[in-house]
Amino acid sequence: MKAIGLIGGMSWESTAVYYQQINQAVREQMGGLHSAEIVMHSCDFAEIVALQQQGHWDAMAGKLAAAAQALERAGAGCVAICTNTMHKVAPEVQAAVNIPLIDIRDVTGEAIETDGLHTVGLLGTRYTMEQEFFRAHLAREWGLKVLTPPESMHGVVHEIIFGELCQGIVNPPNRIRMTEIISEMAGRGAQGIILGCTELMLLLGQDDSPLPLYDTTTLHARALVSHAMGGEAPGARVLPATHPMLAAV
Repeated sequence: MKAIGLIGGMSWESTAVYYQQINQAVREQMGGLHSAEIVMHSCDFAEIVALQQQGHWDAMAGKLAAAAQALERAGAGCVAICTNTMHKVAPEVQAAVNIPLIDIRDVTGEAIETDGLHTVGLLGTRYTMEQEFFRAHLAREWGLKVLTPPESMHGVVHEIIFGELCQGIVNPPNRIRMTEIISEMAGRGAQGIILGCTELMLLLGQDDSPLPLYDTTTLHARALVSHAMGGEAPGARVLPATHPMLAAV
């Protein structure tokens, strides 16, 4: 089993979930006392957020590329950026190392393609919802039409993520607000919803949504285990043939 390199801490709330889910998946597949070999570089998220707010993406690309190189030197057989937003600099990170970067966008796109969906809604930070790096990648590589909430709701979703979830705060009334946003996108043709921020799964589960949810945190963690155990990269097919919510359709 290859060592998994994680660039985490963005935020550490979701990175902790990655660590747990990766090890759970290894135990499920190998049994006994087996666990994953993981090498991690955990960023100071406050520094990353400041650079995001200033639009200094080149500086962030340099930081994450250096982290990936350190993970490669430490023996990682693949690397993962444990956040959706920072996949804006995924090409620079991949170019800096000789090991594969398991791209959260491809893992997600493959799961949606497997389920036969063609139009999905996207929830995430302002950067993920409003910039092209996530939506355009899914359109180009996976042929998906990606909807976002009305622009007036972007700030609401962004604040729930940064003001609450990234700080370990789960506010149940905001679950209702997010469900209303999902229903609005369903009314515009969304067949499923991408939880395009790794913290959103702390607030939303399948029972909260009228549409299938694609939890990028869980999808990414499972794909990393699949690759570490010999699967193809990126986007190893590690999910059931269909999303559980679609199985009965």
